[in-house]
Amino acid sequence: MDLNLRAAVIHNITGNTREELEDTIVDAIQTGEEKMLPGLGVLFEIIWNNSSEQEKTEMLEALEGALKK
Repeated sequence: MDLNLRAAVIHNITGNTREELEDTIVDAIQTGEEKMLPGLGVLFEIIWNNSSEQEKTEMLEALEGALKK
């Protein structure tokens, strides 16, 4: 079986509204299921690839700060 997870995740969220995207992210985090992590990774990849250098710096600073707590 040839499963392209990246393509499947993108297919499933294409055309979603901002609210639907937020619901998807919040639900994946709140359920805490390990099987949701790859999908969140795909979403992060999309965000990262479509962010400016300044936005990437801000994300890294937020991540670094959160991991120091």
